[in-house]
Amino acid sequence: MFSKILVANRGEIACRVIKTARRMGIATVAVYSDADRDAVHVEMADEAVHIGPAPAAQSYLVAEKIIEACKATGAQAVHPGYGFLSERASFCAALEAQGIIFIGPKPKAIEAMGDKIESKKFANAAKVSTVPGHLGIIEDGDHAERIAGEIGYPVMIKASAGGGGKGMRIAWSKDEVRDGFVRARSEAKNSFGDDRVFIEKFVVEPRHIEIQVLADGHGNAIYLGERECSIQRRNQKVVEEAPSPFLDEQTRKAMGEQAVALAKAVDYQSAGTVEFIVDAKKNFYFLEMNTRLQVEHPVTELVTGVDLVEQMIRVAAGEELSIRQQDVKLNGWAVESRLYAEDPYRNFLPSIGRLTRYRPPAEGRSGDVVVRNDTGVTEGSEISMFYDPMIAKLCTWAPDRLTAIDAMSDALDEFVVDGIQHNLPFLSALMRHPRWREGRLSTGFIAEEYPDGFAPIVPNDGEKVVIAAVACAVELLRRDRLDRLGGRLAPHSGALKQDWEVKIGTDYVAVRLGEGLVSVPMEIDMMVAGGKPLTVVSDWRPGEPVWRGTVGDRKVVAQLRPLENGVRIDWKGMSVTARAMLPRTAELDRLMPVKVPPDTSKMLLCPMPGLVMSIAVAAGQDVKTGDILAVVEAMKMENVLRAERDLTVSKINAKPGDSLAVDAVIMEFA
Repeated sequence: MFSKILVANRGEIACRVIKTARRMGIATVAVYSDADRDAVHVEMADEAVHIGPAPAAQSYLVAEKIIEACKATGAQAVHPGYGFLSERASFCAALEAQGIIFIGPKPKAIEAMGDKIESKKFANAAKVSTVPGHLGIIEDGDHAERIAGEIGYPVMIKASAGGGGKGMRIAWSKDEVRDGFVRARSEAKNSFGDDRVFIEKFVVEPRHIEIQVLADGHGNAIYLGERECSIQRRNQKVVEEAPSPFLDEQTRKAMGEQAVALAKAVDYQSAGTVEFIVDAKKNFYFLEMNTRLQVEHPVTELVTGVDLVEQMIRVAAGEELSIRQQDVKLNGWAVESRLYAEDPYRNFLPSIGRLTRYRPPAEGRSGDVVVRNDTGVTEGSEISMFYDPMIAKLCTWAPDRLTAIDAMSDALDEFVVDGIQHNLPFLSALMRHPRWREGRLSTGFIAEEYPDGFAPIVPNDGEKVVIAAVACAVELLRRDRLDRLGGRLAPHSGALKQDWEVKIGTDYVAVRLGEGLVSVPMEIDMMVAGGKPLTVVSDWRPGEPVWRGTVGDRKVVAQLRPLENGVRIDWKGMSVTARAMLPRTAELDRLMPVKVPPDTSKMLLCPMPGLVMSIAVAAGQDVKTGDILAVVEAMKMENVLRAERDLTVSKINAKPGDSLAVDAVIMEFA
């Protein structure tokens, strides 16, 4: 067994590998760029080596710097995590040439399976069912258009060296093929240093289901069940689960055996994932093999009890698998939600900045539920524009699927993140979505269910009762606390006002108080909006970010953020401003004028912090609806900004190469 390994990655996956290595008694070496000098993975490792500037192409993607760090520290092996150099055969070969072990498959397997074009050729030769497509390199836009026409629309344009949704575009028409080809190739070059793309048929209403395989250097290979990864946005997975609610035992076995056969055919040695597209009739097609640890590996670990990182290390050290296929049992259900630094209310555009507050839910087992949070940040960490926007992977396990989903919903309600925009509201809303809860999934789920993007959720009448009760309870405790402060000129008389109104959005909800205790713990009777009497019970104290308690017979976990004369309540995907006030105050509040936001309809604002890649128009130019105005790159993704209506450009305020803040004015219109 190794005594010291180097983790050639950053963020949560670097922390994840270090945790297992530490448990195994193996010393660890971290590497870091300028942007990650104070990162969590650097603090966790036993040693850390600086490898260059913030851009990945000058640090994490430079194999020579990783090898130099190994030599300087005496690391015997390298775990690459996912992304960066994890699927680069040349890196694996370079390590071997220096006598350093690569904790992953051999170069032959990476070359055969790591390249999407070559893997499909290999799979076809091995008589593995694949999606119809053109496996040759696409030379230019004309070639892409011709091949797409031969295959038939819709088609998927994919980077050969791609992963993580980068360098992928779906084209539904001839016009979209040409633009999609340019964008996919550009993203592929920027993310992977390889601009080759290919085209295949896009299966309508597909499910993305993948099989986890594990193989050693002694000819043993097994599969550890499947993961359902159909909840995707822009080809990037958002929520995963294990097992799949769609597969039956027969299909699972067939897919698993095919995945193992493929792994054995390339002499695979390590953990790997064989991805399949599965149609509505349970026909499955080989998509690709990821010759690395997957982002979503925790859900497999939770349902099988197998530590995949440990197994990778043991296989790399030459050990034989101690697990046989008959030992693999799927126990319960696990769900993973990816927390991203992005604004769900602005079409999920990236967000950067400092985490002024980061408090995940408590990890561990509570009753029948297990909560796990894999992360690489802490309160005060900086989310930069140079890397992937994923902050954490929140996982829950329970004996059955709906219990695991409900546990995830509660855990998301407890997850406090401030300082940046994030997708917690969207994830919370998703956990309540009927189609998700029923397991009726496809990779088009998000696009189909949220065709106009994710909009703020408006609470229904029942939810307003809960929000009003919580807001009123918070206001009562706030006033009680003020009354108890020393030096008050006019303390409260002690008589509790019975009638209140809670403003939720533009609505005013009447609350009448009954008997109870206004202190900590609180227990007070209320009648909200003329409904049935209910009792609010909580041990919340002013200043705590999470309110826990019961409203009637309903358990409530909500986040509170103080506002002027009120509180913002985040609960079940809703983000609501609530202000509890006395009836006379509410009467006057109704007379207050509404502040109208400024008109920005004649400006193109930068929707996220990013780098201007190109400006497609000039001052004085007339543009039509849908015309490309500019391209802005953020977190390795190119975002095309288009005209929303016919306009005339009056002024250009930015140029290619400019780094812009969110809402910076790129251009103005007449």
